[in-house]
Amino acid sequence: MSKFKKDYIITMDDIVREGNPILHQPTKEVTLPLSDEDKETLICMMNFLKNSQDPEMSKKYKLRSGVGLSANQIGLNKRMFVTYFTDDQGKLFEHYVINPKIISHSVSMIYLPPAEGCLSVDREVQGFTPRYERIKIKAYNLEGEEVILKLKGYAAIVFQHEYDHLEGIMFYDRINKENPFQVPENCRSLY
Repeated sequence: MSKFKKDYIITMDDIVREGNPILHQPTKEVTLPLSDEDKETLICMMNFLKNSQDPEMSKKYKLRSGVGLSANQIGLNKRMFVTYFTDDQGKLFEHYVINPKIISHSVSMIYLPPAEGCLSVDREVQGFTPRYERIKIKAYNLEGEEVILKLKGYAAIVFQHEYDHLEGIMFYDRINKENPFQVPENCRSLY
C-alpha cells in the first residue's frame, strides 16, 4: 500500500537523492488501465509541483521549486512522471505522463543555460546538457487515453529530463566529461 494518497503532502524528505540505485535503473511500465493507487500517486506528485511553486506552501514545507517529477524520484519503480510549468508564451504544461516513448525528434539540439537542475541533486552541477530542440512523445494520460505530445524549446527540455529519469539517466550523465561547456555542433543555447 502506497503512502502517496491524494491528501498526502510530498516534502523534500520524500525525494530520493543522487546515489540511490533507483535513479540509475530503467523503470517498469505501468499497467493500464491505471490502478486507483497509481492515479492517487500521480495526483500527489502533481500537488508537490504546485506546492513547490507556491511561495507560501514552499516556505511552510521547505520545498525546492520543481517543474517535473518522476515516480522513481519518490522511490517508485514506475514509468510515469508529471510536469507543471508555463512556457515563454504563457502556455501551461500540466501533464500526467504514463509509459512515454519518444517517437521522433529534431536533429537540432538546445541546452539550458547556465545548467539544468534536479530535485534529486542537492549540489550545483556546472555544464550544458544537450537536448533535442523538438520531440514527439506518445504516452497515456491520467484517464488512460493515448496522447501524442509535440514539444519544443523549454517544454522539450523538461520532458526529456523527466524521460531520462525513467531510463535511469541523470542530466549530468549527458554533460561532456572533458569539457562541461562544450556541446555538439548542431546545439545552441535556448536563451
